[in-house]
Amino acid sequence: MTMALITLSQPRFKAGQVVMTQGIDDLIQRGVFNPGPYLQRHLNGDWGDLCDEDRRTNDAALKHGDRLFSSYQVTPALKIWIITEWNRSVTTLLLPDEY
Repeated sequence: MTMALITLSQPRFKAGQVVMTQGIDDLIQRGVFNPGPYLQRHLNGDWGDLCDEDRRTNDAALKHGDRLFSSYQVTPALKIWIITEWNRSVTTLLLPDEY
């Protein structure tokens, strides 16, 4: 699945290569999930449904080059995670049970 069609407005960091787990790919293929808005939120520094401490950890990671983590409750039954590696080489979209 190619993410080239996603338009990002002023991302706060680079995604690197965007990859996804089989579970996310299955949801996309079935037409029940569009990753674009969530990837854009992540890259713009909207960490989703995280506690204040985790948000502060991400904000510090932006400055110090550590891993970035976002969590989004898409529907009551669907939560996704997005993780960008410390060196910004790869961003992975996954379901929590695939971690």
